[in-house]
Amino acid sequence: MPGFFFYTEVLLSGIIDRKAVEANQEGGSVMRSTLQKFDGRAQDYAVGRPVYAEAFVEALFRDYGFSGDAVVADIGSGTGKFAGQLLERGCTVYGVEPNDDMREKAVEELSGFDQFYPVKGTEAGTTLKDHSVDFVTTAQAFHWFDVPAFAKECRRILKPGGKVFLIWNVRDMNDRLNQEAYEVYRNYCPDFKGYSGGIQKDDERIRAFFDDRYQYIEFANPLYYSEETFISRSLSGSYSLKEGDARYQEYLKALRDLFAKYQKDGILTMGNHTAAYFGIL
Repeated sequence: MPGFFFYTEVLLSGIIDRKAVEANQEGGSVMRSTLQKFDGRAQDYAVGRPVYAEAFVEALFRDYGFSGDAVVADIGSGTGKFAGQLLERGCTVYGVEPNDDMREKAVEELSGFDQFYPVKGTEAGTTLKDHSVDFVTTAQAFHWFDVPAFAKECRRILKPGGKVFLIWNVRDMNDRLNQEAYEVYRNYCPDFKGYSGGIQKDDERIRAFFDDRYQYIEFANPLYYSEETFISRSLSGSYSLKEGDARYQEYLKALRDLFAKYQKDGILTMGNHTAAYFGIL
């Protein structure tokens, strides 16, 4: 009974608004409209998606105010990749995720942490109480959001002086592997709009969200894949073809050929860095 578990668990945590939970079942958001794009991708996401640079996470705790007693709302939490890195350092994390498959996978992946609370919600309706969290984070998800609605919700749930962190793993486009992978996705996947939904450094959506008042940091985070995890990484994309789609087998062959071309001793190295934009709204 996963639905009952989620509802009961978060209400018992103390910062969930019961009325907001009920209202959110009917509410809409850009994030909610993308739900079906991630249906059936949770396992590939858990296997293939990377965590974020350890140096970045260490910097959050050393330089930017995070601590083991911080309460964090991680919006678009997915299978809990970034949430897990915060939980390992003692934070309490409310993983707000509208997709049932992804949220249930997060519960499975993070079952060892008592301070993780999965929440069925969106960027526009987290169901958290007013001024209840120290930080809002969103990793690999902001490009899906209704930006004004998300800004309004952040102001509502953050404690005074609380910061928002927009985080991505960003592929190095000087890397030939990433250039050729881009062409594979463009050729086979009709929904492909570019990596991370086509968002760019200092994107106008980021600038509008922070009203041009933000800081930027980045840390090297090269990624290493076996053939299995590289395929899972590719299949986890919202744009990726699924089994049963036209040209799916051709697509898999193109991915395997790409792995074979660039692997060394069975391991593929992908140029990548972790980037974050942050500020006070």
